[in-house]
Amino acid sequence: MVLTECTCSGASFALLGGAAAAWPLAARAQRSATQNRIAIFHPAIPTTHITETGGGSAWRAFFAELRRLGYVEGENLIIERYSAEGHHERYADLAREIVTRNPDLIVTGTNPVVIVFKAATSTIPVVAFMLDPLKAGLVTSLARPGGNLTGITLDAGIEIWGKRLEMLKEAIPSTARAAFLGMREGWEGSSGQVLRDAGSQLGISLVFMLPQNGTPSEIERVFAAMEQQRPDAVLVSGEGDLYAHRQLIVELAEKNRLPAMCPYRDYVEAGGLMAYTVDLAELLRRMAVNVHQILKGAKPGDIPIYQPTKFELLINLKTARALGLTLPLALLARAAEVIE
Repeated sequence: MVLTECTCSGASFALLGGAAAAWPLAARAQRSATQNRIAIFHPAIPTTHITETGGGSAWRAFFAELRRLGYVEGENLIIERYSAEGHHERYADLAREIVTRNPDLIVTGTNPVVIVFKAATSTIPVVAFMLDPLKAGLVTSLARPGGNLTGITLDAGIEIWGKRLEMLKEAIPSTARAAFLGMREGWEGSSGQVLRDAGSQLGISLVFMLPQNGTPSEIERVFAAMEQQRPDAVLVSGEGDLYAHRQLIVELAEKNRLPAMCPYRDYVEAGGLMAYTVDLAELLRRMAVNVHQILKGAKPGDIPIYQPTKFELLINLKTARALGLTLPLALLARAAEVIE
């Protein structure tokens, strides 16, 4: 196995494996187990972190499940890794590069990225993580998505944002002003309206802090601007751009003494105050199963998009103490896990 660093249209990415090969769509199902080749594209996580030992618990679970299903990188699986490193303007160029290389399937995620891949190919199977893909118009049905797209949705609908704001208010009753840290697509879409409605009912005014891209410098700029708004807490959105820099986000929240309601477990383990969340590792394992199904000949459009139904409350009590917070006992009792 050879690691090659390449550059395409200003975006660096890593490719693992041999030379590119063009294969007709009909031939994909005929490939032997020793010739499976997939491309993984992430909008922000560096390619060197999208591995079985890095990239957070979710990606570790994804690769572990592939291994359990019999796919071992370097033996019977070739993986080509790509990252836009937080630069949205690179999506289209990288999507075209990936499609040109014609892998057996593409693993990717976030709604803006999926839109780009839907425009770039209608034949190469795409397994993706998405936010409310039905409402976003990415599919016409969760049960039968059709076309070349399947995967998982990272939430059970936009209502979860109102629930997160409610729990934040329960944890810190004095909260009167909260910042929403997320990419513009989320705030201007339906989830932003749910938050505004919930905030109005709870007596919380919301300010939106929208990074222009998913780079560390842009996230630092937004937190500096957030200081001027003087919020009582921050809600972090679930986009991959932010997940890639969760450690930085948690550190900046701590520096500014901002309690953070986070979207995933990894944030809380890194020091975020709390999360009301799906089991992200379990969802990525389901994506690995989708990969397996397609490599065995299933059509992506016939594979239902999985929507989680189980959510868990996670609380970092050490962070609460550091912020001088005394959380309600009733809230602590409802937590699936309290990190001390």
